[in-house]
Amino acid sequence: MAQEEHLSEERRRQLARLLVEVVADGASVGFLPPLVEAEADAYWQNVPAANVRLWTACLDGEIVGSVQLHLAEKANGLHRAEIAKLMVHPGARRRGLARKLMETAENAARAEGRSLLVLDTREGDPSNRLYRSLGYEEAGRIPDYARSEDGRLDATVLYFKRL
Repeated sequence: MAQEEHLSEERRRQLARLLVEVVADGASVGFLPPLVEAEADAYWQNVPAANVRLWTACLDGEIVGSVQLHLAEKANGLHRAEIAKLMVHPGARRRGLARKLMETAENAARAEGRSLLVLDTREGDPSNRLYRSLGYEEAGRIPDYARSEDGRLDATVLYFKRL
């Protein structure tokens, strides 16, 4: 896993392609298909940031996975962070990359002095099993949280983990 502190144009393009692929495969990461590469590239232009850490996983020199850690900046929240946009290319799944990315983000959160992680994911997605297997506890569900490609409104599951 590599931490990305500044994205070159090529790394940003690779991340844009990754985002396009996972959205096309049905991932609920804030975008709807069809996602065009220019829109995906525009998103990555602001990542990483002062409070956003980014890690990538590569196979054969190509980015096939990523995860973000968003550090809370408010005075009453300096002990927590949010896991965001965990993605693995459909062709690179079932190799443990998502687990390694999550473990990397968790270790970084500890190093940043964070003792609580939060995240959310669409109800019913395979990611729910991953998060539970990593020790995340369900905090609740919000109905009608995110729109799917077919227009349906899906619930999201909120998770937390004390480090």
